[in-house]
Amino acid sequence: MTDFIRNKKQLIEREKVESEARRLALEAMEAALASVNPQHLLRGRLKLEGDFLRIDHLSVDLKEVEGIYVFGGGKASAAMAEALYEVLGDRLTEGIIVAPKYQERAFRTGPIWLVKAGHPIPTVEAPNAVSKMLELADRLGERDLAFCLISGGGSALMASPTGGVSLEEKQDITRALLKSGATIHEINTVRKHLSQVKGGRLAGRIYPAETVGLIISDVVGDSLETIASGPTAPDPTTFRDAVAVLKKYRLWDNAPEAVRKTLEEGVGGLIPESPKPSEEVFRKVHNFILGNNELACRSASEYLNSRGVEASVLTVFLEGEAREAGRVIAAMAKYLKPKPEAKDRSIILGGETTVKVKGEGKGGRNQELVLSACRLIEGVKGLAIAAVDTDGVDGYTEAAGGIVDGYTLSQAREAGLDADFYLQNNDSHSFLDKLGDTIMTGPTGTNVNDLIVAVRVSSEGG
Repeated sequence: MTDFIRNKKQLIEREKVESEARRLALEAMEAALASVNPQHLLRGRLKLEGDFLRIDHLSVDLKEVEGIYVFGGGKASAAMAEALYEVLGDRLTEGIIVAPKYQERAFRTGPIWLVKAGHPIPTVEAPNAVSKMLELADRLGERDLAFCLISGGGSALMASPTGGVSLEEKQDITRALLKSGATIHEINTVRKHLSQVKGGRLAGRIYPAETVGLIISDVVGDSLETIASGPTAPDPTTFRDAVAVLKKYRLWDNAPEAVRKTLEEGVGGLIPESPKPSEEVFRKVHNFILGNNELACRSASEYLNSRGVEASVLTVFLEGEAREAGRVIAAMAKYLKPKPEAKDRSIILGGETTVKVKGEGKGGRNQELVLSACRLIEGVKGLAIAAVDTDGVDGYTEAAGGIVDGYTLSQAREAGLDADFYLQNNDSHSFLDKLGDTIMTGPTGTNVNDLIVAVRVSSEGG
């Protein structure tokens, strides 16, 4: 098994911890991460057989194709581009993709130009790259083939503000939405209506060439129009919906003037709407989801079952406030009393919670979730709860997430840490870091939402 968790040994081999429960939870997470490796996913689905390129039901005769071009962006885009180059080699003509700056690994992408930009707040490299991307897209003809490599993070990495909206103004509204507690669907509803590529607009620029979207989903329910704000998918949302999101979270009045002006002009019909499902362009678009949260959760479950743990995936649709989700998960985990026929038990959940930031602390939704959970499992033996963002970056921290057990709260008291104070200040990272309970993976190169694993074992007194 690949060791994704850099500090796994330290997380397990400490005094007064549920070491076996922790080990199983962390190993299940590593199995999940391995299952959604972008290169393995792409190579497993895209097959070159002579001159025919096949993926699922789609078969393309490359003898009939003039040029093969590549576009896209996201946390998994660089790894997918490397795998695509391995499959197609010198058959590729040209391409541009945008990946996060913090991904330090060198990728072999051949004629595909790899640009690094900021995430989650867009930086200037993104619109510069997208401008060149659109210039290239406009050159394509009906006998060309375009691959769009899309994954979570693509919304920020392919930022290309429309109209009079500046990058700084889009950064401001993105920050405000991220702090507001808005869902990713709501955030992307706004982003799509301030963009030149999102909401199906990239597919529109590529047309009349054929588009093949290879997508790794980081969205609850795998909604194509929400993943990276749907650059190759028809957009069911409208300018009016985007205005409603900003008003719902009381951001409209303080939004940059150019943002309000653009959205108002869209509502008034002065700016064209994003492409809708009935439009001609989507007859030449084929989108495929290569990996998602369900695959990761199922892989975690399969790993635990192979180790004699009775594991159940409860949901891949977890949403809502992180701290409230933590309370509910802790309540369910406490009920996982080991059975005679299956002495160890586990529950697995996937999805994406939100944090409404009110404090001045540092953290992420997964760290906040486990901090909230630890307050309800104090003294419960043989139980550990771990939560990670599968991209390896939880909030504005270097941690992927955190892990807690029945000893966490008592250890915190011994260290002079008040869990309630840290929770109210949205300072989950500081709390867990002081206890040595942050999970560190570094950027994983993929992103399929969050993964929560709770394990209860009998070997530790359950």
